[in-house]
Amino acid sequence: MVSFATSCQCPVIKPQTEEFLNFLLWSAETVARPTFRNLTDSYERWAYRNNLMRQVSTLEDQQLIERDPVAPDDRMYRLTWQGRLHALGGRDPRARWAREWDGRWRLVLFDVPITQNSHRKQLRRYLRDKGFGCLQNSVWITPDSLEEERRILVSGKINVESLVLLEARACAGESDAEIVAGAWDFERINHRYARHLKILGARPGGVLGNEAAAKALQYWAVTEREAWLDAVIHDPLLPEKILPPGYLGQQVWRRRIKALREAGRQLRTFNPFTS
Repeated sequence: MVSFATSCQCPVIKPQTEEFLNFLLWSAETVARPTFRNLTDSYERWAYRNNLMRQVSTLEDQQLIERDPVAPDDRMYRLTWQGRLHALGGRDPRARWAREWDGRWRLVLFDVPITQNSHRKQLRRYLRDKGFGCLQNSVWITPDSLEEERRILVSGKINVESLVLLEARACAGESDAEIVAGAWDFERINHRYARHLKILGARPGGVLGNEAAAKALQYWAVTEREAWLDAVIHDPLLPEKILPPGYLGQQVWRRRIKALREAGRQLRTFNPFTS
């Protein structure tokens, strides 16, 4: 049987550096094109004491951030496409919701013997991580093309008795909404988003007039990111056309953008030399 391996283009980075990458995402006026600039020698000394410049160097080496190519001598950094994607959790929700759907479902059907239990677990983990929905233990479904899976299969011998990929449409009166409800647990997905909404509403407000206020915002940022990732990695981010009624993902995304922009403006009120 062909072995599916989970593909991950995001590099492994230390939690502290990943936290900084997240701060970079929302410390600008817009989440679409965030940048970071250290303007003064005083800030640079403070950044050095907080190990910030080492983190910047690490992220630049991993091509997650880049300097402005127009002004290479300026201390302006911008998230690369890969960096922004990493900070968002590996996928861009807006792009995923906005993608077109041709009305066809793609199915992965497999029958792996008990003696190959490790292969079966690996396949299920791969499908789950790729956002497939589980109609049955051995029947998984997605609205997206299976081009990547086809490329994987080309590298090995195909046995249709153990694994087959299909394109299909419902033909016995089943609606797409019923298929979505059967394949994904949106009640649990919404529960995670609801938890994240509460955390967004708990952001510490006001000017960062001292170190304690800055630490409180930093702690909130870590908690917010953990809650966001917990929600979004379990969400298939289906095309908008087939999102179920009551789905909270898009509402949370809009609230998150607003909250992070406000937090970014709040962050720039902090002066470590007057606190």
